[in-house]
Amino acid sequence: MRETLFDKIVARAPGICLYGFAPPKQTSSPQELESVAARQVERLSKLAPDGVVVYDIRDEAERTSEPRPFPFLPTVAPQEYADVQLRALELPKVVYRSVGGDTKESFVRWLATTAGKPAASVLVGAPSAAAATGLSLRDAYALVAEHAPGLTLGGIAIAERHQRHANEHERMLAKSAAGCRFFVTQAVYDVSSTLSLLSDYALALGAAQRAPAPLILTFSPCGSLKTLAFMKWLGIHFPRWLENELRFAHDPLETSLKLCERVFIEAWAFAKSKGLPLGVNVESVSVRRVEIDASLELLKTLRRAMEGT
Repeated sequence: MRETLFDKIVARAPGICLYGFAPPKQTSSPQELESVAARQVERLSKLAPDGVVVYDIRDEAERTSEPRPFPFLPTVAPQEYADVQLRALELPKVVYRSVGGDTKESFVRWLATTAGKPAASVLVGAPSAAAATGLSLRDAYALVAEHAPGLTLGGIAIAERHQRHANEHERMLAKSAAGCRFFVTQAVYDVSSTLSLLSDYALALGAAQRAPAPLILTFSPCGSLKTLAFMKWLGIHFPRWLENELRFAHDPLETSLKLCERVFIEAWAFAKSKGLPLGVNVESVSVRRVEIDASLELLKTLRRAMEGT
Protein backbone atom coordinates (compact mmCIF):
# COMPACT_ATOMS: atom_id res chain seq x y z
CA MET A 1 0.00 0.00 0.00
CA ARG A 2 1.30 3.44 -0.93
CA GLU A 3 2.30 5.64 2.00
CA THR A 4 0.09 8.68 2.42
CA LEU A 5 1.28 12.23 2.88
CA PHE A 6 0.45 11.94 6.57
CA ASP A 7 2.48 8.73 6.89
CA LYS A 8 5.49 10.44 5.31
CA ILE A 9 5.21 13.47 7.58
CA VAL A 10 5.02 11.28 10.69
CA ALA A 11 8.00 9.23 9.46
CA ARG A 12 9.97 12.43 8.70
CA ALA A 13 10.56 10.94 5.26
CA PRO A 14 12.40 12.62 2.40
CA GLY A 15 10.82 12.82 -1.03
CA ILE A 16 7.41 14.36 -0.25
CA CYS A 17 5.94 15.65 -3.51
CA LEU A 18 3.24 18.36 -3.57
CA TYR A 19 1.61 20.59 -6.17
CA GLY A 20 0.38 24.06 -5.20
CA PHE A 21 -2.12 26.52 -6.65
CA ALA A 22 -4.41 29.39 -5.74
CA PRO A 23 -8.21 29.01 -5.82
CA PRO A 24 -10.10 30.74 -8.63
CA LYS A 25 -11.24 34.33 -8.28
CA GLN A 26 -14.32 35.13 -6.18
CA THR A 27 -15.91 36.68 -9.24
CA SER A 28 -15.92 33.30 -11.02
CA SER A 29 -19.38 32.04 -11.89
CA PRO A 30 -20.49 28.62 -10.56
CA GLN A 31 -20.00 27.22 -14.05
CA GLU A 32 -16.47 28.66 -14.27
CA LEU A 33 -15.60 27.26 -10.84
CA GLU A 34 -16.85 23.85 -11.83
CA SER A 35 -14.89 23.94 -15.09
CA VAL A 36 -11.60 25.02 -13.47
CA ALA A 37 -11.95 22.45 -10.70
CA ALA A 38 -12.74 19.66 -13.18
CA ARG A 39 -9.57 20.41 -15.16
CA GLN A 40 -7.48 20.44 -11.98
CA VAL A 41 -8.99 17.18 -10.76
CA GLU A 42 -8.21 15.52 -14.10
CA ARG A 43 -4.62 16.82 -14.32
CA LEU A 44 -3.71 16.19 -10.70
CA SER A 45 -5.30 12.75 -10.52
CA LYS A 46 -3.02 11.70 -13.36
CA LEU A 47 0.01 13.42 -11.82
CA ALA A 48 -0.69 11.77 -8.43
CA PRO A 49 1.50 13.84 -6.08
CA ASP A 50 1.43 13.05 -2.37
CA GLY A 51 -0.93 15.99 -1.91
CA VAL A 52 -1.97 19.40 -3.19
CA VAL A 53 -1.44 22.80 -1.59
CA VAL A 54 -4.31 25.29 -1.75
CA TYR A 55 -3.03 28.80 -1.04
CA ASP A 56 -4.75 31.59 0.88
CA ILE A 57 -4.08 34.61 -1.33
CA ARG A 58 -4.03 38.04 0.32
CA ASP A 59 -3.21 41.49 -1.03
CA GLU A 60 0.03 41.94 1.00
CA ALA A 61 0.27 45.57 -0.12
CA GLU A 62 1.69 46.50 3.31
CA ARG A 63 4.66 44.16 2.83
CA THR A 64 6.44 46.39 0.32
CA SER A 65 6.32 49.92 -1.06
CA GLU A 66 6.77 48.58 -4.59
CA PRO A 67 3.63 48.72 -6.74
CA ARG A 68 1.95 45.37 -7.36
CA PRO A 69 2.64 44.22 -10.96
CA PHE A 70 -0.84 42.71 -11.25
CA PRO A 71 -4.05 43.90 -9.58
CA PHE A 72 -5.15 41.93 -6.53
CA LEU A 73 -8.37 39.99 -7.02
CA PRO A 74 -9.82 38.09 -4.02
CA THR A 75 -10.12 34.34 -4.45
CA VAL A 76 -12.53 31.69 -3.24
CA ALA A 77 -11.75 30.70 0.36
CA PRO A 78 -9.13 27.91 0.18
CA GLN A 79 -10.91 25.60 2.63
CA GLU A 80 -14.16 25.94 0.70
CA TYR A 81 -12.41 25.27 -2.61
CA ALA A 82 -10.62 22.21 -1.19
CA ASP A 83 -13.74 20.75 0.43
CA VAL A 84 -16.38 21.63 -2.17
CA GLN A 85 -15.03 22.20 -5.67
CA LEU A 86 -12.14 19.71 -5.27
CA ARG A 87 -14.10 17.07 -3.38
CA ALA A 88 -13.62 14.63 -6.29
CA LEU A 89 -9.82 14.91 -6.01
CA GLU A 90 -8.79 11.96 -3.88
CA LEU A 91 -5.53 13.47 -2.68
CA PRO A 92 -4.68 15.05 0.70
CA LYS A 93 -5.10 18.81 0.67
CA VAL A 94 -2.74 21.13 2.52
CA VAL A 95 -4.84 24.24 3.07
CA TYR A 96 -3.12 27.55 3.84
CA ARG A 97 -4.76 29.84 6.39
CA SER A 98 -3.81 33.51 6.85
CA VAL A 99 -4.53 34.05 10.54
CA GLY A 100 -3.88 37.80 10.51
CA GLY A 101 -7.50 38.42 9.54
CA ASP A 102 -8.91 36.00 12.12
CA THR A 103 -10.38 36.57 15.54
CA LYS A 104 -10.14 33.80 18.12
CA GLU A 105 -13.78 32.94 17.47
CA SER A 106 -13.50 32.79 13.67
CA PHE A 107 -10.33 30.72 13.87
CA VAL A 108 -11.87 28.20 16.28
CA ARG A 109 -14.90 27.91 13.99
CA TRP A 110 -12.57 27.16 11.09
CA LEU A 111 -10.70 24.56 13.15
CA ALA A 112 -14.01 22.80 13.78
CA THR A 113 -14.36 22.21 10.02
CA THR A 114 -11.15 20.15 10.04
CA ALA A 115 -12.33 17.74 12.75
CA GLY A 116 -13.01 14.08 12.08
CA LYS A 117 -10.85 13.73 8.97
CA PRO A 118 -7.15 13.65 8.10
CA ALA A 119 -6.29 17.28 7.50
CA ALA A 120 -3.19 19.41 7.04
CA SER A 121 -2.79 23.16 7.13
CA VAL A 122 -0.03 25.75 6.91
CA LEU A 123 -0.74 28.82 9.01
CA VAL A 124 0.53 32.15 7.71
CA GLY A 125 1.01 35.29 9.79
CA ALA A 126 0.46 38.90 8.75
CA PRO A 127 2.72 40.08 5.88
CA SER A 128 4.04 42.92 8.07
CA ALA A 129 3.78 44.23 11.62
CA ALA A 130 1.62 47.09 10.36
CA ALA A 131 -0.87 44.63 8.90
CA ALA A 132 -1.15 42.51 12.08
CA THR A 133 -4.71 43.19 13.20
CA GLY A 134 -5.89 39.67 14.01
CA LEU A 135 -4.40 36.57 15.57
CA SER A 136 -0.67 36.13 15.93
CA LEU A 137 0.86 32.87 14.80
CA ARG A 138 1.73 32.08 18.41
CA ASP A 139 -1.90 32.42 19.47
CA ALA A 140 -3.09 30.41 16.46
CA TYR A 141 -0.71 27.54 17.25
CA ALA A 142 -1.97 27.48 20.85
CA LEU A 143 -5.59 27.33 19.64
CA VAL A 144 -4.76 24.41 17.34
CA ALA A 145 -3.23 22.52 20.27
CA GLU A 146 -6.34 23.20 22.35
CA HIS A 147 -9.13 22.70 19.80
CA ALA A 148 -7.71 20.60 16.93
CA PRO A 149 -4.74 18.51 18.11
CA GLY A 150 -5.35 16.09 15.22
CA LEU A 151 -4.64 18.75 12.60
CA THR A 152 -1.30 18.15 10.86
CA LEU A 153 0.25 21.57 11.16
CA GLY A 154 2.85 23.03 8.80
CA GLY A 155 4.91 26.20 8.89
CA ILE A 156 6.50 28.62 6.44
CA ALA A 157 10.29 28.78 6.02
CA ILE A 158 11.84 31.64 4.02
CA ALA A 159 15.48 31.38 2.98
CA GLU A 160 15.59 35.05 1.93
CA ARG A 161 14.60 36.06 5.45
CA HIS A 162 17.42 33.86 6.76
CA GLN A 163 19.83 35.63 4.45
CA ARG A 164 18.85 38.98 6.01
CA HIS A 165 18.51 38.02 9.67
CA ALA A 166 20.27 34.64 10.03
CA ASN A 167 17.59 33.34 12.39
CA GLU A 168 15.11 31.44 10.23
CA HIS A 169 16.36 28.13 11.66
CA GLU A 170 15.48 29.43 15.13
CA ARG A 171 11.99 30.31 13.90
CA MET A 172 11.65 26.77 12.54
CA LEU A 173 12.64 25.19 15.85
CA ALA A 174 10.20 27.43 17.71
CA LYS A 175 7.41 26.54 15.27
CA SER A 176 8.19 22.84 15.66
CA ALA A 177 7.95 23.23 19.45
CA ALA A 178 4.55 24.88 18.91
CA GLY A 179 3.26 21.92 16.88
CA CYS A 180 4.50 22.27 13.28
CA ARG A 181 5.25 18.87 11.75
CA PHE A 182 6.59 20.03 8.37
CA PHE A 183 7.71 23.19 6.57
CA VAL A 184 7.05 24.63 3.11
CA THR A 185 9.34 27.31 1.69
CA GLN A 186 8.70 30.29 -0.49
CA ALA A 187 9.68 29.65 -4.12
CA VAL A 188 13.41 28.97 -4.38
CA TYR A 189 15.77 30.42 -6.97
CA ASP A 190 18.66 31.39 -4.68
CA VAL A 191 20.49 28.17 -3.82
CA SER A 192 23.08 29.92 -1.63
CA SER A 193 20.57 31.27 0.91
CA THR A 194 18.76 27.92 0.83
CA LEU A 195 21.94 26.00 1.65
CA SER A 196 22.73 28.45 4.45
CA LEU A 197 19.31 27.81 5.97
CA LEU A 198 19.73 24.03 5.65
CA SER A 199 23.18 24.19 7.23
CA ASP A 200 22.11 26.31 10.21
CA TYR A 201 18.97 24.21 10.70
CA ALA A 202 21.01 20.99 10.77
CA LEU A 203 23.50 22.46 13.25
CA ALA A 204 20.72 23.75 15.51
CA LEU A 205 18.98 20.37 15.48
CA GLY A 206 22.21 18.66 16.45
CA ALA A 207 22.84 21.08 19.30
CA ALA A 208 19.29 20.61 20.61
CA GLN A 209 19.31 16.84 19.94
CA ARG A 210 16.08 17.12 17.98
CA ALA A 211 14.89 15.31 14.88
CA PRO A 212 14.31 17.29 11.66
CA ALA A 213 10.89 18.02 10.22
CA PRO A 214 10.36 17.47 6.49
CA LEU A 215 11.32 20.66 4.64
CA ILE A 216 9.49 21.05 1.33
CA LEU A 217 11.16 23.39 -1.16
CA THR A 218 8.82 25.26 -3.49
CA PHE A 219 9.69 25.74 -7.16
CA SER A 220 7.82 27.87 -9.68
CA PRO A 221 8.54 28.19 -13.42
CA CYS A 222 9.14 31.70 -14.73
CA GLY A 223 8.25 32.11 -18.38
CA SER A 224 8.13 35.86 -18.94
CA LEU A 225 9.42 39.20 -17.68
CA LYS A 226 5.96 39.89 -16.23
CA THR A 227 6.08 36.68 -14.21
CA LEU A 228 9.63 37.55 -13.11
CA ALA A 229 8.49 41.00 -11.92
CA PHE A 230 5.61 39.48 -9.97
CA MET A 231 7.81 36.85 -8.34
CA LYS A 232 10.29 39.52 -7.27
CA TRP A 233 7.39 41.57 -5.85
CA LEU A 234 6.40 38.50 -3.83
CA GLY A 235 9.84 38.59 -2.22
CA ILE A 236 11.50 35.79 -4.17
CA HIS A 237 15.21 36.52 -4.60
CA PHE A 238 16.92 35.96 -7.93
CA PRO A 239 20.72 36.16 -7.85
CA ARG A 240 22.03 38.59 -10.43
CA TRP A 241 23.52 35.91 -12.67
CA LEU A 242 20.35 33.86 -12.61
CA GLU A 243 18.11 36.82 -13.34
CA ASN A 244 20.33 37.65 -16.31
CA GLU A 245 19.92 34.08 -17.57
CA LEU A 246 16.12 34.48 -17.48
CA ARG A 247 15.98 38.02 -18.88
CA PHE A 248 18.13 37.32 -21.89
CA ALA A 249 17.19 33.71 -22.59
CA HIS A 250 15.81 32.78 -26.00
CA ASP A 251 13.28 30.60 -24.14
CA PRO A 252 12.89 31.92 -20.57
CA LEU A 253 10.46 29.18 -19.57
CA GLU A 254 12.73 26.32 -20.62
CA THR A 255 15.67 28.10 -19.00
CA SER A 256 13.79 28.47 -15.73
CA LEU A 257 12.92 24.76 -15.70
CA LYS A 258 16.59 23.84 -16.08
CA LEU A 259 17.60 26.34 -13.39
CA CYS A 260 14.97 25.00 -10.97
CA GLU A 261 16.23 21.46 -11.54
CA ARG A 262 19.81 22.60 -11.02
CA VAL A 263 18.97 24.39 -7.76
CA PHE A 264 16.98 21.43 -6.47
CA ILE A 265 19.66 18.84 -7.25
CA GLU A 266 22.26 20.88 -5.35
CA ALA A 267 19.93 21.42 -2.37
CA TRP A 268 18.84 17.75 -2.38
CA ALA A 269 22.43 16.46 -2.25
CA PHE A 270 23.36 18.91 0.51
CA ALA A 271 20.28 18.08 2.59
CA LYS A 272 20.94 14.36 2.19
CA SER A 273 24.50 14.81 3.49
CA LYS A 274 23.07 16.58 6.56
CA GLY A 275 20.33 14.03 7.21
CA LEU A 276 17.55 16.50 6.42
CA PRO A 277 14.35 15.12 4.78
CA LEU A 278 13.76 17.36 1.77
CA GLY A 279 10.71 17.37 -0.48
CA VAL A 280 9.29 19.51 -3.28
CA ASN A 281 6.23 21.62 -3.90
CA VAL A 282 5.79 22.89 -7.46
CA GLU A 283 3.46 25.79 -8.20
CA SER A 284 2.60 28.19 -10.97
CA VAL A 285 2.14 31.85 -10.03
CA SER A 286 0.93 32.53 -13.57
CA VAL A 287 -2.46 31.77 -15.12
CA ARG A 288 -0.85 31.26 -18.53
CA ARG A 289 -1.51 27.71 -19.72
CA VAL A 290 2.06 27.28 -20.95
CA GLU A 291 3.47 28.06 -17.49
CA ILE A 292 0.90 25.83 -15.77
CA ASP A 293 1.83 22.96 -18.11
CA ALA A 294 5.51 23.64 -17.43
CA SER A 295 4.91 23.41 -13.68
CA LEU A 296 3.36 19.96 -14.11
CA GLU A 297 6.38 18.81 -16.11
CA LEU A 298 8.73 20.28 -13.51
CA LEU A 299 7.06 18.25 -10.78
CA LYS A 300 7.61 15.08 -12.80
CA THR A 301 11.27 16.00 -13.32
CA LEU A 302 11.95 16.72 -9.65
CA ARG A 303 10.09 13.61 -8.54
CA ARG A 304 12.27 11.50 -10.83
CA ALA A 305 15.35 13.18 -9.37
CA MET A 306 14.26 12.28 -5.83
CA GLU A 307 13.35 8.72 -6.73
CA GLY A 308 16.63 8.19 -8.57
CA THR A 309 18.85 8.85 -5.54
